[in-house]
Amino acid sequence: MSSFFLCNPSNRQRRSNMSQYNHTWVTEFLLLGLSDDPQTHLLFIVLFLGFYLGTVLGSLLLIYLVLSDSQLHTPMYFFLCNLSLADLGISTSIVPQALVHMLTKKNVISFKGCAAQIFFSIVSGATQCLVLAVMCYDRYLAVCDPMHYSLIMTGRVCGQLALGCWVCGIVSSSVDTIFTVCLPYQGDNKIDHFFCDAPILLTLASGDTHKAEIAIFFMGVVILLVPVSLVLVSYGFIIVTVIRMKTTSGRLKIFSTCGSHLLVVILFYGTLIISYMTSKSSREQIKRVAIFYGVINPMLNPIIYSLRNKDVMRAFRNAINRRES
Repeated sequence: MSSFFLCNPSNRQRRSNMSQYNHTWVTEFLLLGLSDDPQTHLLFIVLFLGFYLGTVLGSLLLIYLVLSDSQLHTPMYFFLCNLSLADLGISTSIVPQALVHMLTKKNVISFKGCAAQIFFSIVSGATQCLVLAVMCYDRYLAVCDPMHYSLIMTGRVCGQLALGCWVCGIVSSSVDTIFTVCLPYQGDNKIDHFFCDAPILLTLASGDTHKAEIAIFFMGVVILLVPVSLVLVSYGFIIVTVIRMKTTSGRLKIFSTCGSHLLVVILFYGTLIISYMTSKSSREQIKRVAIFYGVINPMLNPIIYSLRNKDVMRAFRNAINRRES
């Protein structure tokens, strides 16, 4: 993590003593938040706290059920645990800090704190993008090539795929964070957002942001658009396979299994593409999208996968029965 702070304010200050700059280097940022209206402010506090508690409880419960029930020890639920961890990561990197700022009304965050928030939020978000794509590939193999599914999706392969998702998330976040925090920041320190977000922070940079923008856009293509393409191709094959099926029960079973995943994919990828891959998004639109993918969506994932999944509900009832007996 220390590599992300090689360009911290103290180092930049020492370099500035040898330069011609007369401006003050930014050592902290002021987050403008979501609203100045007291009633709206209170509403956001209640909503953020409720959604965060729901995310933590729902994700931990889902992970517990998968670990404790042997019938859920399958590739799909293994990746679902990784998705839940990513949900916890992205929510924890954003919501607690936002709640502290809203409760204390002190919206100041240090330069290092801002860099850390950018890093961890992108790690979790990028990992979630890749895990969703891997889960789609898993469903493709289960539906389109069931005879070889168990031979391909072995425990070792699943572990390697999950590890690859997290490593790629860390690499992507490292690139975005380094290119962002190593830019010079002088003068204006007001971030029109409720957390530190790399594209928003770039607008405050005093130097040329062209290289940083290219790097962030390239990482966005690799981490976002490539998985989306894989999802579209995989579900294309799945739909064709389902159409060719002769039994209605088989179709319903596949739609029940894949429906939850497809809904999560649409919600998550859709909001991220709107936020990061479109240049005409307004600040208010970016804030609303950020609330959805950073606060609301992490809580929805455990609910969607649980309520629409008979295996998870069965494991939940069994867990309750074990506690009562």
